[in-house]
Amino acid sequence: MPNERPPRPSDRGGASRPSSAFRPARASRPPQPPSPRYAAQQVLHQVLDRRRPLDEAIIEEPTWLKIHGRDRGFARLLVMTVLRRLGQIDDAIGRFVQREPEGKDAYVKNVLRLAAAQLMFLDTPPHAAVDQATTMTRGAGMKSMVNAVLRRLSESRSTLFHEQDAEKLNLPDWLWRSWCEAYGEAATRAIIRTHMQDPPLDITLRSGEFPENWAERLEGRLLPSGTIRIAKTTHVPSLAGFGQGVWWVQDAAAALPAKLFGDVRSKSIVDLAAAPGGKTLQLVAAGAKVTAVDQSRERLERLFENLERTNMSADTDVADGRYWKPRTPVDGVLLDAPCSTTGTARRHPDVLWNKTPNAVASITQMQDALLKNAASMVKPGGTLVYACCSLQPEEGPMRIEAFLRRRPQWARQPVGKGEVPGIAEFVTPDGDLRTLPSHWAGQGGIDGFFIARLVNRGAVDNSD
Repeated sequence: MPNERPPRPSDRGGASRPSSAFRPARASRPPQPPSPRYAAQQVLHQVLDRRRPLDEAIIEEPTWLKIHGRDRGFARLLVMTVLRRLGQIDDAIGRFVQREPEGKDAYVKNVLRLAAAQLMFLDTPPHAAVDQATTMTRGAGMKSMVNAVLRRLSESRSTLFHEQDAEKLNLPDWLWRSWCEAYGEAATRAIIRTHMQDPPLDITLRSGEFPENWAERLEGRLLPSGTIRIAKTTHVPSLAGFGQGVWWVQDAAAALPAKLFGDVRSKSIVDLAAAPGGKTLQLVAAGAKVTAVDQSRERLERLFENLERTNMSADTDVADGRYWKPRTPVDGVLLDAPCSTTGTARRHPDVLWNKTPNAVASITQMQDALLKNAASMVKPGGTLVYACCSLQPEEGPMRIEAFLRRRPQWARQPVGKGEVPGIAEFVTPDGDLRTLPSHWAGQGGIDGFFIARLVNRGAVDNSD
């Protein structure tokens, strides 16, 4: 009949099947987080292949955000080891790779780098490093190549160390030439040895605290300049005093520029390019009336957080420091200029591999523009402190020389060797400060900074 329904399974004599609404749920496995090695490979791809800053890559890489605890710690160790020893690692791999992977197989370069880092520097059992690397590799041919290269590297690693010039390999050629010319080969080698070590944690205390007491409480040491240095790595917010705003993280070198103003009580100071704000906090704590200016709203957020945590206040403005002006001339300007950041490589080893001479040349134009505008803000007799965390002479003393040639009303105010405790070895013949990462080597080193103090001997500077 036309309206006759088709037979159900039970009508055919078979067992009836439950509807999907009543079907027992299939047991599902929870999604597994990516391996720390895979997360590390993805971050290295962003840093070395796409030239993105390490901190930015870590924050935005999805696979990294899915790992936690010890896995994240291990992934970070892998990434930092590769970046600190990249020259040695690539030299070692290059001895056994007949043809560099390219195209769709280019990812294998970072697989090999991670495994080489484990074999050469992290004492990972060879079978574990090799097996994990081959697991991360696609295609039988590439797996075979990775396996062969790493087994040969493992067998030869003891002789590789004696054959390699580690210090020269772990610095790009253009930086090697630049630093050897500026500081000499012995100093350059000492800088690289410092880069290959984990840096300590430096903190600056709020005014009115007792440094010796806090150094003991935090199991740190008090450096001559007043910074407290904590050797062991730790979770910063868990340290005593952080939640109460007693201190903030700031490398010992970065704490020096603000000290060169001397007594700033009730003085008006502009902190130009201020974020993340350590120098603003120093100046406010010392009694200055501070206006902090930075063109990045996101970076200023960190300054806001630190001001709130330390219960201090400052005026802030989101603006380009090349054009921003205060309402009236000020007593001083602190310009910690944007730069190539090559002085911070012990904390940020990616900068060595992601900077080029052309990039430095373009940065110097911005530094000149910032210096020009900073000078226009300072009243007669006022002070301009210029700083940058770069080891490149063209970003430091060469910028000051160019500035002074164009502005005869400005002059250096040389820094005395005893002006700040512990800085005698940093003072240059011109009276500037130049810290090298190899300085204070027995105490864990220091970031590379250039700092010059200038005084306005004439009228308000509105010159071109």
